[in-house]
Amino acid sequence: MIVAGWRKTTKVLHFVEDTLLSLLLVVMIVLACLQILLRDFFATGLAWADPLLRYMVLWAGLLGAAVATRMDKHIAIDLVSHLVPERILGWLRVVAHLFSMAVCLVLAYAAVVFVGDEAAYGGGQTILGFASWQLNLIFPMAFGLMGLRFLVAAVAGVFRILQGGSLQAINHD
Repeated sequence: MIVAGWRKTTKVLHFVEDTLLSLLLVVMIVLACLQILLRDFFATGLAWADPLLRYMVLWAGLLGAAVATRMDKHIAIDLVSHLVPERILGWLRVVAHLFSMAVCLVLAYAAVVFVGDEAAYGGGQTILGFASWQLNLIFPMAFGLMGLRFLVAAVAGVFRILQGGSLQAINHD
Protein backbone atom coordinates (compact mmCIF):
# COMPACT_ATOMS: atom_id res chain seq x y z
CA MET A 1 0.00 0.00 0.00
CA ILE A 2 2.77 2.43 0.97
CA VAL A 3 4.86 1.49 -2.06
CA ALA A 4 1.90 2.07 -4.39
CA GLY A 5 1.28 5.47 -2.80
CA TRP A 6 4.97 6.35 -3.12
CA ARG A 7 4.99 5.37 -6.79
CA LYS A 8 1.86 7.40 -7.53
CA THR A 9 3.28 10.43 -5.72
CA THR A 10 6.58 10.22 -7.58
CA LYS A 11 4.79 9.81 -10.93
CA VAL A 12 2.82 13.00 -10.25
CA LEU A 13 5.98 14.82 -9.17
CA HIS A 14 7.82 13.65 -12.31
CA PHE A 15 4.92 14.82 -14.49
CA VAL A 16 4.84 18.23 -12.80
CA GLU A 17 8.62 18.62 -13.17
CA ASP A 18 8.67 17.58 -16.82
CA THR A 19 5.66 19.75 -17.69
CA LEU A 20 7.00 22.81 -15.86
CA LEU A 21 10.43 22.40 -17.45
CA SER A 22 8.91 22.07 -20.92
CA LEU A 23 6.66 25.09 -20.40
CA LEU A 24 9.58 27.15 -19.12
CA LEU A 25 11.65 26.34 -22.18
CA VAL A 26 8.82 27.15 -24.60
CA VAL A 27 7.98 30.44 -22.86
CA MET A 28 11.66 31.39 -22.71
CA ILE A 29 12.12 30.81 -26.42
CA VAL A 30 8.93 32.68 -27.36
CA LEU A 31 9.69 35.59 -25.04
CA ALA A 32 13.31 35.91 -26.20
CA CYS A 33 12.24 35.81 -29.87
CA LEU A 34 9.54 38.40 -29.19
CA GLN A 35 12.11 40.67 -27.55
CA ILE A 36 14.40 40.34 -30.58
CA LEU A 37 11.58 41.13 -32.98
CA LEU A 38 10.39 44.12 -30.94
CA ARG A 39 13.91 45.55 -30.67
CA ASP A 40 14.95 44.97 -34.27
CA PHE A 41 11.76 45.95 -36.07
CA PHE A 42 9.96 48.33 -33.72
CA ALA A 43 12.81 49.86 -31.66
CA THR A 44 11.05 48.91 -28.44
CA GLY A 45 10.81 45.97 -26.08
CA LEU A 46 9.19 44.69 -22.93
CA ALA A 47 10.93 46.19 -19.90
CA TRP A 48 10.11 43.19 -17.70
CA ALA A 49 11.12 40.51 -20.20
CA ASP A 50 14.89 40.49 -19.69
CA PRO A 51 14.81 40.20 -15.87
CA LEU A 52 12.09 37.57 -16.13
CA LEU A 53 14.15 35.61 -18.65
CA ARG A 54 17.08 35.62 -16.23
CA TYR A 55 14.92 34.08 -13.51
CA MET A 56 13.45 31.61 -15.98
CA VAL A 57 16.96 30.47 -16.89
CA LEU A 58 17.62 29.86 -13.18
CA TRP A 59 14.40 27.88 -12.84
CA ALA A 60 15.08 25.84 -15.98
CA GLY A 61 18.66 25.11 -14.91
CA LEU A 62 17.79 24.04 -11.38
CA LEU A 63 14.73 22.05 -12.45
CA GLY A 64 16.90 20.42 -15.11
CA ALA A 65 19.43 19.51 -12.42
CA ALA A 66 16.65 17.97 -10.31
CA VAL A 67 15.43 15.96 -13.30
CA ALA A 68 19.00 14.86 -14.10
CA THR A 69 19.38 13.69 -10.49
CA ARG A 70 16.10 11.79 -10.77
CA MET A 71 17.34 10.00 -13.88
CA ASP A 72 20.84 9.45 -12.42
CA LYS A 73 22.27 11.50 -15.30
CA HIS A 74 23.90 14.18 -13.17
CA ILE A 75 27.56 15.06 -13.43
CA ALA A 76 29.69 12.56 -11.54
CA ILE A 77 33.43 12.16 -11.25
CA ASP A 78 34.36 8.51 -11.55
CA LEU A 79 37.97 7.92 -10.58
CA VAL A 80 37.87 4.50 -8.96
CA SER A 81 35.08 2.37 -10.45
CA HIS A 82 37.46 0.49 -12.68
CA LEU A 83 40.01 0.01 -9.86
CA VAL A 84 37.90 -1.48 -7.06
CA PRO A 85 35.97 -4.75 -6.83
CA GLU A 86 32.27 -4.56 -7.55
CA ARG A 87 31.27 -5.47 -3.97
CA ILE A 88 33.16 -2.40 -2.72
CA LEU A 89 31.94 -0.22 -5.58
CA GLY A 90 28.33 -0.56 -4.41
CA TRP A 91 29.24 0.79 -0.98
CA LEU A 92 31.30 3.59 -2.54
CA ARG A 93 28.23 4.62 -4.55
CA VAL A 94 26.15 4.68 -1.38
CA VAL A 95 28.76 6.89 0.31
CA ALA A 96 28.86 9.17 -2.75
CA HIS A 97 25.06 9.49 -2.69
CA LEU A 98 25.12 10.31 1.02
CA PHE A 99 27.85 12.91 0.50
CA SER A 100 25.90 14.43 -2.40
CA MET A 101 22.78 14.49 -0.23
CA ALA A 102 24.67 16.30 2.54
CA VAL A 103 25.99 18.90 0.09
CA CYS A 104 22.50 19.46 -1.34
CA LEU A 105 20.98 19.83 2.12
CA VAL A 106 23.65 22.37 3.15
CA LEU A 107 22.91 24.29 -0.05
CA ALA A 108 19.15 24.03 0.59
CA TYR A 109 19.66 25.46 4.08
CA ALA A 110 21.80 28.30 2.72
CA ALA A 111 19.13 28.94 0.08
CA VAL A 112 16.41 29.13 2.75
CA VAL A 113 18.48 31.72 4.61
CA PHE A 114 19.06 33.62 1.35
CA VAL A 115 15.36 33.63 0.45
CA GLY A 116 14.46 34.70 3.98
CA ASP A 117 16.93 37.58 3.81
CA GLU A 118 15.64 38.50 0.36
CA ALA A 119 12.08 38.60 1.71
CA ALA A 120 13.10 40.70 4.70
CA TYR A 121 15.55 43.08 3.04
CA GLY A 122 14.96 42.70 -0.70
CA GLY A 123 13.78 46.24 -1.24
CA GLY A 124 10.42 45.31 -2.73
CA GLN A 125 11.63 44.61 -6.28
CA THR A 126 8.95 42.90 -8.34
CA ILE A 127 8.63 41.41 -11.80
CA LEU A 128 5.06 40.97 -13.04
CA GLY A 129 3.82 41.12 -9.47
CA PHE A 130 6.26 38.52 -8.12
CA ALA A 131 8.68 39.62 -5.43
CA SER A 132 12.31 38.71 -6.00
CA TRP A 133 12.27 36.36 -3.00
CA GLN A 134 9.38 34.42 -4.58
CA LEU A 135 11.31 34.04 -7.80
CA ASN A 136 14.30 32.74 -5.82
CA LEU A 137 12.30 29.97 -4.13
CA ILE A 138 13.59 27.56 -6.77
CA PHE A 139 16.95 27.40 -4.95
CA PRO A 140 15.77 25.71 -1.72
CA MET A 141 13.16 23.65 -3.58
CA ALA A 142 15.61 22.25 -6.13
CA PHE A 143 18.44 21.57 -3.67
CA GLY A 144 16.00 19.98 -1.20
CA LEU A 145 14.56 17.78 -3.92
CA MET A 146 18.00 16.74 -5.14
CA GLY A 147 19.04 15.96 -1.55
CA LEU A 148 15.95 13.79 -1.11
CA ARG A 149 16.67 11.97 -4.35
CA PHE A 150 20.26 11.26 -3.32
CA LEU A 151 18.99 9.91 0.01
CA VAL A 152 16.52 7.62 -1.78
CA ALA A 153 19.30 6.43 -4.10
CA ALA A 154 21.57 5.71 -1.11
CA VAL A 155 18.89 3.76 0.75
CA ALA A 156 17.96 1.84 -2.40
CA GLY A 157 21.65 1.10 -2.95
CA VAL A 158 21.97 -0.36 0.54
CA PHE A 159 18.91 -2.57 0.02
CA ARG A 160 20.19 -3.66 -3.37
CA ILE A 161 23.61 -4.59 -1.93
CA LEU A 162 22.10 -6.45 1.02
CA GLN A 163 19.81 -8.40 -1.30
CA GLY A 164 22.71 -9.26 -3.56
CA GLY A 165 21.18 -7.49 -6.55
CA SER A 166 22.80 -5.54 -9.34
CA LEU A 167 25.00 -2.67 -8.30
CA GLN A 168 24.13 -0.60 -11.35
CA ALA A 169 22.75 2.90 -10.79
CA ILE A 170 19.04 3.27 -10.20
CA ASN A 171 16.84 4.95 -12.76
CA HIS A 172 14.11 6.66 -10.75
CA ASP A 173 11.85 7.12 -13.75
